[in-house]
Amino acid sequence: MRSLSVFLCTLALLAPAPALAMRGSGNVGPLASSSSANDAAIAQFKADRAQARAVPKLKVTRMIRGLDHPWDVQSIGHGRLLVTERDRADLLVWQDGHKRKVRFPSSSVWVSGETGLMSLAIDPAFAQTGRFFTCQGGTTSNGHEVHVVAWRLNDKATRATRIKELVGGFPTSSGRHGGCRLLITKNGSMLVGTGDAAQGTNPENLKSLGGKTLRMTLGGAPWPGNPFIKSPNSRKRYIQTYGHRNVQGLAQRRDGSLWSVEQGTYRDDEVNKLVNGGDYGYNPVPGYNEDVPMTDQSLPGKQVNARWSSGNPTKATSGGTFVYGKQWGALNGAMAVAALKDSRIFFLTFDGHGKLQRVRVPDALTHYGRLRSVTQVGANLLITTDNGNGNDVVLRVHPR
Repeated sequence: MRSLSVFLCTLALLAPAPALAMRGSGNVGPLASSSSANDAAIAQFKADRAQARAVPKLKVTRMIRGLDHPWDVQSIGHGRLLVTERDRADLLVWQDGHKRKVRFPSSSVWVSGETGLMSLAIDPAFAQTGRFFTCQGGTTSNGHEVHVVAWRLNDKATRATRIKELVGGFPTSSGRHGGCRLLITKNGSMLVGTGDAAQGTNPENLKSLGGKTLRMTLGGAPWPGNPFIKSPNSRKRYIQTYGHRNVQGLAQRRDGSLWSVEQGTYRDDEVNKLVNGGDYGYNPVPGYNEDVPMTDQSLPGKQVNARWSSGNPTKATSGGTFVYGKQWGALNGAMAVAALKDSRIFFLTFDGHGKLQRVRVPDALTHYGRLRSVTQVGANLLITTDNGNGNDVVLRVHPR
């Protein structure tokens, strides 16, 4: 306890010597008083450390009501929030306690099964550009796809104007396993998590954008540091990692590392630390054989193991974010992962090497049904529910 020793030495140097001796003990006054001060300092030090390690009590309020399958919520500054509704394909803005629809071409969004208007990302320069991004279902001359689109929101936050498609052609089938999460990283790249469209060959096929994480510039070009950036196949240049089933969450840790949340079959939801060029080992062939392992180590080459796995059965994990702030106590620095089927938030604590240390599940977040997305805004977590029938909400969660 070197820090405690330093603290006590500093305290002893700064403390004035008492003038009177203690009576009746046979001890000299200054020594007894110094011992008492040291005991008090030790007690305070231990109390401070215990408080920092304690799991805070959480206050949960229903911040936005009357939603239907809200997929994502993001801050656009000045107390305003943007919200996507997957099935209605509506874009909403919340401000001053009220929500309203933004004029947005909902009819251009292909909605089927798990696919519709999904993830949001906000341009770091939004205050100047008004630019934001969506991942959504779309219709092409060849059928359907999932794609990433750039938009501009007007100053009054009443109308969204399409700028352009950044990247598209993510495979689809019935709408199952449509992904699709967006994350703007600290160095200004955009990370995209995609689903495999329930088609067995997609995850390991480097000519397909399904079952991948992709990385690109905010203008839509492949990120220069991507592992296949020199490939003659223009689509392959976007790929950062492959061998995924259905990437539902993306997060960046304070150390800069990138992480994904992936839904498993009947077993093994995964939280993965992303390694540039990594193969995460999902290969459900022939057909779509969901009995194969989520990370199949029998495949050629090296497969990257998950940092957390649900085991059997799955929890249907979805969005996730790393939580920071001293007020979060023992949850400070943990990854908060939402679960649909299990209707709770898992706080996963990893050490500096990315090894799982502990899993915590606060009871306060087990009473709201299916939980989809987790976003930190200031000291708060914003969590979307996914129960349907117009009964969904955005929850505001903060330590008491």
